[in-house]
Amino acid sequence: MSPNDQKRTAAEAAIEYVQSGDIVGVGTGSTANYFIDALKEIKGKIDGTIASSEATADRLKSHGIPVMNLSEVGGLPIYVDGADEATHNLHLIKGGGGALTREKIVAHASEKFICIADQSKLVDRLGAFPLPVEVIPMAQSMIAREMVKLGGQPELRTGFTTDNGNIILDVYNLDIQNPVELERQINQLPGVVTVGLFAIRGADVLLLGTQDGVKKY
Repeated sequence: MSPNDQKRTAAEAAIEYVQSGDIVGVGTGSTANYFIDALKEIKGKIDGTIASSEATADRLKSHGIPVMNLSEVGGLPIYVDGADEATHNLHLIKGGGGALTREKIVAHASEKFICIADQSKLVDRLGAFPLPVEVIPMAQSMIAREMVKLGGQPELRTGFTTDNGNIILDVYNLDIQNPVELERQINQLPGVVTVGLFAIRGADVLLLGTQDGVKKY
């Protein structure tokens, strides 16, 4: 089973968590796109969706799935999204697609966060994937220096602007021993919008597509 097949089977398994009348938070990226494609088959069952990026909103709308504003809804029962890395503790690195801030907002607003991924994303320790940090542009150099102090090697994601009008620093070679503490530490730096660590509010369920089918963590 190819990685794309693994992503698709995990995404299709997440459909089982969607209840009639739900408003569904939807993530961004290749795995989330498989979930959107599966969601169109039950779009009459749900009341609408909350998109974590403009790209996701466009894909949802192309399938005739209603997209709502988070400020307009009272609660969000479920959020489904992929990850760039995930641990058995359900701590994640996200943001490879650049939507980490809106993804974190939707995750925080949701009652249940279902993470979907292929088996290559499961790791013992986070950090092999470069850690994305969304930064207000004027703070780029300052935050880059702070990342060096933490032991990382920051690189500007060239030619990319987030949906919020900001830049992303991808931080390589971080040894992330305590993701909760590191998330707090980086988020407190002035100029950081958010960091792509999802540990304070990690996933509630990880559905991992593997050669042997979907495994639940």
